Amino acid sequence: MKREHFLITLFLLITAIFFYLFYRILIPFVVPICWAAVFAIIFHPLYKRLCMKIRSRGIASFLICFLIVLLLFGPTAYLFTAVVQEAADAVAKVNTMYQAGEFDAMMSFDVPFIKEGKEKLSKYYDLSSIHLDSLIKDAIDKTTSVIFNQTSWLITNGSKAIFYFFLMLFTMYYFFKDGEALVNKIKRLFPIASDRVETTFHSLHEVILATMYGGLVVALIQGILGGALFAIVGIPSAVFWGAIMAFMSILPIVGAFIIYVPAGLILIIGGSYIKGLIVIGIGTLVISQSDNVIRPLLISGRTSIHPLMLFFSILGGIALLGLLGVVMGPLIAAIFVALLDTFDFHLHPKEPEPLPEADQ
Repeated sequence: MKREHFLITLFLLITAIFFYLFYRILIPFVVPICWAAVFAIIFHPLYKRLCMKIRSRGIASFLICFLIVLLLFGPTAYLFTAVVQEAADAVAKVNTMYQAGEFDAMMSFDVPFIKEGKEKLSKYYDLSSIHLDSLIKDAIDKTTSVIFNQTSWLITNGSKAIFYFFLMLFTMYYFFKDGEALVNKIKRLFPIASDRVETTFHSLHEVILATMYGGLVVALIQGILGGALFAIVGIPSAVFWGAIMAFMSILPIVGAFIIYVPAGLILIIGGSYIKGLIVIGIGTLVISQSDNVIRPLLISGRTSIHPLMLFFSILGGIALLGLLGVVMGPLIAAIFVALLDTFDFHLHPKEPEPLPEADQ
């Protein structure tokens, strides 16, 4: 082996070892670091406006972090506590109705076309083995288990959660203050032309903003509208159901209608015809349609991730990272799409478009 090849191999080996050691150092703190990155990306436009007025990155970074804590974490802590309490109440109520067999009793009405459909399906499948009360109870139990798992972690690891919170704030401050320098450093490491690096990062920036603003903000608005609607018509655990609608709104194709349509039907079946129609009508015309109004305003001109990839990135992110996966899943998918576009550009470079001929 030539001396140059040996030195290069030795250098790469030492580099790989220290990359691994650095990875092992950071992995215990990946959760606060990722949350800091998420909030730094979401609030970066506001930070840039603040910098234009204050002219000091340090002061602007401190103020934006203080503003995030004031506007976001206080209401979030209250909302999380309310959701946990209402989730416990919802589980207790569902268990009571399950033991009394009220779910099957509510669906025991006779509607001609439904009865005919059941008779046709019974030839191919034993519908008597399907118990609606068990299905509803299992769905509620699985939904609330995610909330209770997060709550139990906070209770049993209270000091660790507080430590992570301050780590996130500390990291977020420096992401705001020195984030652009860090991004520029990463850009220089790409072994491709600088103009293509800028194009790739711009595309990645647009995809991330479109995914976060178009997904999280719209979901939050739909959750608030759904919770308020449930509270107005007197449906118990309105905060809990609003949070579930917000989560369902994040998932493409699914949406909040999975919650408000069954709720409206249950009200109608129970005799509250006007309330049931109000829930379904406002849910369809206001909650679901808000997506078509708000999303274009937030992501106009930006490229978002394909709905199928977004769907699996959120579910996979939750399975891998828990609650953090709701935002980190799409973020990782956006980086993956940007890298694929870069490879595609270098493997199959596009031919320059012909210039338009001048008018004679």
